[in-house]
Amino acid sequence: MSRPDLQLDWLRAFVAVVDAGSLTAAAPQVHRSQSALSMQIRKLEDAVGRPVLTRGPRHLALTPAGHELLGYARRLLELHAEAVGAMNDTRVSGHVRLGVPDDYAVAYLAPVLRTFASRHGRVEITLVCEQSTVLIPKLQRGEVDVAIVTRDRPQRGTLLFREPMAWVGAAQHEAWRRDPLPLAMYEAGSLARKAVLDALAGQRRSHRIVSNSPSLVGQLAAVEGGLAVAALTRCSVPAGLQVLDQRHGLPPLHDMEVAVVRSKASQGSPAADAMQAQIVQTLRRSPP
Repeated sequence: MSRPDLQLDWLRAFVAVVDAGSLTAAAPQVHRSQSALSMQIRKLEDAVGRPVLTRGPRHLALTPAGHELLGYARRLLELHAEAVGAMNDTRVSGHVRLGVPDDYAVAYLAPVLRTFASRHGRVEITLVCEQSTVLIPKLQRGEVDVAIVTRDRPQRGTLLFREPMAWVGAAQHEAWRRDPLPLAMYEAGSLARKAVLDALAGQRRSHRIVSNSPSLVGQLAAVEGGLAVAALTRCSVPAGLQVLDQRHGLPPLHDMEVAVVRSKASQGSPAADAMQAQIVQTLRRSPP
């Protein structure tokens, strides 16, 4: 008895779940409910004759069959997108300059670029990895086409999600016990820096800035070396650092609003249009 064909919708669901890490995160990307997505994965596994994913309480993992299938699935979906574009003459080409802070790049950019490249392989991408305080003026000057930034005002760009901030320190150094509190900080003018100083002022906690760095790497070096504590976006906290909170004498921090912003100079660019749409489709979360 022959097995059913591997339908593209099933493969698309499979790749989306693998890239997103869960059914919940993948469902909005393929515009289906979580239950419908789960059904597609079951149909795929029935067609393959073996499980392709193992479902744990907190995460999904690829089985050996899933590992083998994933490469074929990506190639089939890329070829399908290429064929559709060729037949409809909708293939996008050109160049897009994409700005993103390094902490958001590490956590969120890979699935955006992976899907974008599979759909728009003729577009050249230039990545500009700088902080939001630098990217926003570059957008205004037309030096960047599209950027993922921390919002500096409520209506800037299209809101994607809210990113929690977290205090971090090196457990072996316990810098949070020092008085005044030593801080590794983002550059002057950044919203994260202002949020930290406002929170400490509200707590009336004495502090001193011992390190300034616009980069995530600089902040991590200061914290890991025991020089200071820092407040980082939650997505960028490495496993080796301790997350701190009120039990360590530190005040709560507000979330950052993350948005995608488009430059006026890039209006009318199909490549920039496609990149903005891909970012929104991949990263935008439904409001709680």
